[in-house]
Amino acid sequence: MDLHLLVDNLTNPALLFFFLGIIAVQLKSDLEIPSNSSKFISLYLLLSIGFKGGQELSHSDLNMEILYSLLFGILLALLVPLYTYFILRRKFTVANSGAIAASYGSVSAVTFVTAISFLEIEHIDFGGHMVAVMALMEAPSIIIGVLLISIFDKDNPEKINLGKVVRHALTNGSVLLILGSLVVGFLASDAQAEGIKPFTTDIFKGFLAVFLLDMGITSGKKLSSFLKNGWFALIFAIIIPIINGITVAVISGSFTDSTGNRLLFAILAASASYIAVPAAMRLAAPKANPSLYLPMALAITFPFNITLGMPLYLGIIQGF
Repeated sequence: MDLHLLVDNLTNPALLFFFLGIIAVQLKSDLEIPSNSSKFISLYLLLSIGFKGGQELSHSDLNMEILYSLLFGILLALLVPLYTYFILRRKFTVANSGAIAASYGSVSAVTFVTAISFLEIEHIDFGGHMVAVMALMEAPSIIIGVLLISIFDKDNPEKINLGKVVRHALTNGSVLLILGSLVVGFLASDAQAEGIKPFTTDIFKGFLAVFLLDMGITSGKKLSSFLKNGWFALIFAIIIPIINGITVAVISGSFTDSTGNRLLFAILAASASYIAVPAAMRLAAPKANPSLYLPMALAITFPFNITLGMPLYLGIIQGF
């Protein structure tokens, strides 16, 4: 790993605000971001990144690389929950295994946004179609997780309404906003996009810093309860992202030469959902324990990816 990249990342103001949030919890400070403000900022980040991705996509020719990228993203979202489920079953129940597998097959939009900020700091270009890849990876993993629970949970007499879960996954606010913003950005002309650039671009990093402060506070609160679940969950939440990230960082080079796109693929494969999947699992797997799969994704995998993961995956990409 390039130490320059690591230092650059760890001294990124947005990331330092994340650490400040964790420290505030440990000091038992009353620092907090109002929930309404936090929700607005998360919606803003998704809108901004979707719009900018649509703009980039409108200037790109639809070619085989974009098609391969979209298919590869969907394939990842199908395969990751399948193989992780059977690893998880060594320690956890069917419901918990399915929920965790769905989380790690799905993606974290905030990790993706942070990775984009990291690429901009390093002046590395990436394709606007990667936003579409991210959006398309949400629903397939949820569907696979629900199917696995439905197939293997023999003690559950209630039939899972798969149609309702799929519909919920596709109309989830974060998925709908990122896809809708992508379309709006694609349709907007350059002059129209320039008119709202101060909103979509200029203030982006400031809002990201505040949002990561909030994520740090949330992660710090969930860390103590998570540690009670034992070493297996902790090891899984670090090792599986490393395996997925490194593998995809290497494989993605077979269909794209873009360093930025390969890093985004790696971070998508390594990240875990803590927004869309928990919302869906409340409907599909009420027996799954949110105090297990939510802290794994938010308190362990998310901090690892945005601190050590991104420089690690980028170093491997540049090495290959």
